[in-house]
Amino acid sequence: MENKRPNPVVWFEIYVNDMSRAQRFYETVLDIQLDDLPTPPGEDGLIMKFFPNEISNFGSGGALCKMPGFVAGGNGTLVYFGSADCSVEEARIAAAGGKVFKSKFSIGDYGFVALATDTEGNMFGLHSMH
Repeated sequence: MENKRPNPVVWFEIYVNDMSRAQRFYETVLDIQLDDLPTPPGEDGLIMKFFPNEISNFGSGGALCKMPGFVAGGNGTLVYFGSADCSVEEARIAAAGGKVFKSKFSIGDYGFVALATDTEGNMFGLHSMH
């Protein structure tokens, strides 16, 4: 069977309790700017902040998401953010209000990762090849 889509992930949402706090955290740690995502019709109370991306067969877009009735911090899914050297982003985590769970470590031929929790209690990963 031919694999026509190398990356089947097309979207992710990181649920948050305090959008302003979470937005500052991710913008600081990842050195990016999140943008407002228009709320779909009928989704009153939903607030989304869009991560910069180019949706393609090789990547995924996503957003911070605040939705009535959904509490952050369940950690059912772990999102990894790519970087040139994940120790750079790791060094920004504590000052931005998060906590490093496991400092940068080798995963062999697949590079390096660091694990952390954001201001909302969500665990996420950082990945780099160096």
